Amino acid sequence: MVDTSILDKVFEKFVSNTRVFCDREVLRHDYLPDRLPHREEQVRQLGEILAPTLKSSRGSNVFIYGKTGTGKTAVTKYVLNHLETKAKEFHAPLRFCYVNCRMVGSEYRVFATLCQSIGLLVPFTGLSAGEVFDRFKAGVDALGVIFIVVLDEADALIKGRGDSLLYELTRINEALTKSKISMIGISNDLRLKEFLDPRVLSSLSEEEIVFRPYDASELRNILSERAPSAFCSGALSDAALSLCSALAAAEHGDARRALDLLRVAGEVAERAGATTVVEDHVREAEKHIEHNRVFEALSNLTLHSKLVVLSIYHLSKGDTHRAITGEIFEIYNELCYEMGVAPLTQRRLSSLVNELDSMGLLNAKVVSMGRYGRSKKIGLEIARTIIKEVFAGDTRLGHLVGYEPKYLTRNENR
Repeated sequence: MVDTSILDKVFEKFVSNTRVFCDREVLRHDYLPDRLPHREEQVRQLGEILAPTLKSSRGSNVFIYGKTGTGKTAVTKYVLNHLETKAKEFHAPLRFCYVNCRMVGSEYRVFATLCQSIGLLVPFTGLSAGEVFDRFKAGVDALGVIFIVVLDEADALIKGRGDSLLYELTRINEALTKSKISMIGISNDLRLKEFLDPRVLSSLSEEEIVFRPYDASELRNILSERAPSAFCSGALSDAALSLCSALAAAEHGDARRALDLLRVAGEVAERAGATTVVEDHVREAEKHIEHNRVFEALSNLTLHSKLVVLSIYHLSKGDTHRAITGEIFEIYNELCYEMGVAPLTQRRLSSLVNELDSMGLLNAKVVSMGRYGRSKKIGLEIARTIIKEVFAGDTRLGHLVGYEPKYLTRNENR
């Protein structure tokens, strides 16, 4: 029989302790405040682009770029929420659907989500993506509305699946008679255009908004606005708040990271029975988050990015070997064959390596090869044990962790 006394003590301690938080949900990513400090200009820009929908005109397609935690999703939801309220006031036939492409993972699921948003039930599997898209097209046209499609983290889907989804959506108005559709794409990668067909690019990027990272003072303002609602009076020190801002500013000005640091620091203090969150709690929170960040980053990579990481994982066995792109491409092709998926070109693979380097998962350095010119040497920036732990639990990739690439065997025998 399980001894529940340990849990009883944990729960009783939590309930009886002096409260640190008033409402920790205020520090979550999905919490949408009444005001978005330091994003007033972006709110205005997006509002101006979408305003024509209030007079039953289709707004321009817009693509929003910026690193993680720069407020792209928050601004988009903020503007759409206010637009929806105004549309009711002016009796404008407006509808919108928000889709996180990283979460849905495929064209089929994107189209299925769009169908569900207008009341059409689509089976989880069993139809072609084209059939589901045709159902959405017919369904939305019958409504006679202005429909806004929001594709968040569109880069995750495009890099893994191609741009056919965007191509279909940018051409859809040619087939509609009663409704009109415009699109908002949100991307963490400023280089997304490199992955798009020119035909898609010409019709998609009618308008662009770029979100720059927050600096330390801006992050401090964001935290200062949320802290009074999140923490009990006197439960947060100024030093802890400033440290959260400084650490997040050093990591590309990521507001999500700043909010995570503050929330987890509060939880660390709470578990320790402290009445005030101080700098030491922030330092401890940073260790927790860093470990979880790597796990999350690896887990959320697209299939081909995961195969690139696994290729370098195999090349780095037994030593601190730094690979060149050609070696990675050889093993990557082998892993694609084992998976039964079509490999990307070497140029696309190089782009994925650059992206993984910017995420801090790989380390790519250009080194001199003497009279042979210069070459890029690529190695892992994270421990192999973490990669093994994350991918071993992946139902699709688990068997590749222990796989012995033939390319390595051939080279060892030479």
